[in-house]
Amino acid sequence: MDIAPDAPALDPLRDRIQITRGDITLMDDVVEALTLSKPDRVLNLAYALGAGDSDPHPQVRLNILGMDNCFEASRILGIRRVVYASSLAVYGPQRLHGEHAVTEDDDLCLGTGIYAVSKIFNEHQADWYNRAFDMAITGIRPANITGPDKQRGSMNHVQCQVLPARNEAVSFPYADTMTLPLHVDDIAEVFLRVTLAEETHHAIYNSGGNSVSLRELADTVREFLPDAEVTFDEDEGGREKSGLFLMDNSRLVEEFEVEYAPFRQRVLQTINEVRRAEGLPEVG
Repeated sequence: MDIAPDAPALDPLRDRIQITRGDITLMDDVVEALTLSKPDRVLNLAYALGAGDSDPHPQVRLNILGMDNCFEASRILGIRRVVYASSLAVYGPQRLHGEHAVTEDDDLCLGTGIYAVSKIFNEHQADWYNRAFDMAITGIRPANITGPDKQRGSMNHVQCQVLPARNEAVSFPYADTMTLPLHVDDIAEVFLRVTLAEETHHAIYNSGGNSVSLRELADTVREFLPDAEVTFDEDEGGREKSGLFLMDNSRLVEEFEVEYAPFRQRVLQTINEVRRAEGLPEVG
């Protein structure tokens, strides 16, 4: 279900899945979609990504009310298993945690923006439903999801790969800005495994990711594109301003036997997907 079912991004999927129009902020739409499809699982990835804090009302409506509609409609229709995306943003910036890889047991959700606070509230919503109605709602905290066509949210790690792949220059303020990218194919595998599970041992899981500075990522890109123009205004000064970049995912790995592809391989994959789309020769 999507509010824009005719979006070109969905074209490759049309012969594989049923797509219906619906607005998750409208309870009637959610109940109707679940009633007609009769699922035994619900996966909710509907969210306002990269919207900032300047216009809070539509974000609260989508992020908080939309999530509650999903949980409540599932409860009404007897669907116990619901999976949703939380975020590494719940933890706030890395400087609040020192050089410590956060775990789910740390319980230090220090994020303050609308996006982060909404995700924190979603985790409380899920906990309330699990305790009050014996539901099996599970959340996953993805890292900075990266890939060839991302356009919203954390973007520096995407631009560092995609723009050079198009033979375009890119510049960033600080070479030592840290990020925690995880390829979209890897997080898709995580959501698949968790959603198909009959039960999960925990209500929340960290995805983990690949802790890397933009300088290191640029060096990896240059392995495949030696002429890539990736420049920085300053070598130092970005690390302390970085978001979370150290996240432990032992809980996910041990329970679901997740094993991510090497990040260098994912960088090459992203570069070549972009180059194919642009009609440029592949590298590697």
